[in-house]
Amino acid sequence: MQIIEFILQVLLGLTSLLLTLLILLHKGRGGGLSDMFGGGVSQAMGSSGLAERNLNILTVILSLVWFFSIVGLGLVTKFQVI
Repeated sequence: MQIIEFILQVLLGLTSLLLTLLILLHKGRGGGLSDMFGGGVSQAMGSSGLAERNLNILTVILSLVWFFSIVGLGLVTKFQVI
């Protein structure tokens, strides 16, 4: 049971870092913090529609993995026999 808990903790750590990176890669919609830090430059270097869709799909899949690793870690911790 400790091996499963360790694997879930590592998976949670990796997905948290990757999810943060993927969210920061998304194009700003305007008027928010992204415009405060060089929004004009990011609009000039805007990504194509296909790249943005692929980034959205990858972010959703990674967030689901992140969610299920949290639920799995909670269940393992709750039902752990001492």
